[in-house]
Amino acid sequence: MTNQTRRQFIRNASVTAATATAAPALAFAAPDKIAPFRTPYKYPKLILSPTGTKGDFDERSVDDPIVLFANGVFNMLYIGWDGIGYQTGLATSPDLIHWTRKALVAPRDPASKYNKYNLALSSILRDKNLRSRGDALKVNGRYLGAWNAYPSAGYEEGAAVIGLAWSDDLLHWQLTDPILTPQDGAPWEHGGLYRPDLMLHRGTYYLYYNAKTDTLPETEGGGWHEQTGVATSTDLKHWTRYSGNPILHNGPRGSATYPTAHPLSRKSPATPDARDSRFASNPFVVQNGSDFAMFYFGFGYQRPGRACEMLALGSDPYTFVKSMEILIDTGTPRYRRRNLRP
Repeated sequence: MTNQTRRQFIRNASVTAATATAAPALAFAAPDKIAPFRTPYKYPKLILSPTGTKGDFDERSVDDPIVLFANGVFNMLYIGWDGIGYQTGLATSPDLIHWTRKALVAPRDPASKYNKYNLALSSILRDKNLRSRGDALKVNGRYLGAWNAYPSAGYEEGAAVIGLAWSDDLLHWQLTDPILTPQDGAPWEHGGLYRPDLMLHRGTYYLYYNAKTDTLPETEGGGWHEQTGVATSTDLKHWTRYSGNPILHNGPRGSATYPTAHPLSRKSPATPDARDSRFASNPFVVQNGSDFAMFYFGFGYQRPGRACEMLALGSDPYTFVKSMEILIDTGTPRYRRRNLRP
């Protein structure tokens, strides 16, 4: 278990109420807070796949898309894996359905201490309003992104760090030194830092990220936990981790999935895991009026593993309350033919 990758874990492994008004004869259903965020319709085809061509940076897999609008088209930054490590590409689309690969925009650098094997440019500063088209935002005339990188060859091997990146054209990026490292963080992030997510709100930059613990004891099933935190800055140079991190904790683990040597595994009747009992990962925060919402993926201990898309709502950028509803689960795709034409 201790040598398994994050991908192997995943591969192998609503709010309803009623309120009474002041008039006793009238009762109104409480507002459905989840409704604006539901995404029940899956497009029935992949919009981007690994090339399968030896030597391509995205030969074996594509992952972690971030979509934005710039230069009159939709752009997608995405990471590809070639069997050595991550690198980042750019694709464009006129309609969010049909995508054309443009270039490898963030390649590994054999001379770099941090990017020798991996470079995942996983975020860009953009309009975070829920109903916006995601226009890219410039700072002093340049695009701003955030990257994370793993120090060793292989799929997410070693404790990753997070840094910033600047670009004039989305094609060529200048990297900063790391702004967050696992060594400077709390125990919940000592195992490494994952996908960053940038947001600008009232003059403060928020960088959401998930991180993993060190390897857990075999009596707890080995592997690690992933949870989500946030750091802030007003100048993009000095970053402060929020004192309340992690802001998104793992859900409870049920007795049914503990190793047989663990006392809780013998609890009767066996209780199930929460769907995010192991990972509460890959935050993407949006604003809906004065409220905030965090999309994230959950993953539990149950085997075979099934990741799912989940949601947490907040009235400020630090405090998020999970919805128990699963937004997207594994299963047969559905789509609205009127709006999504294959």
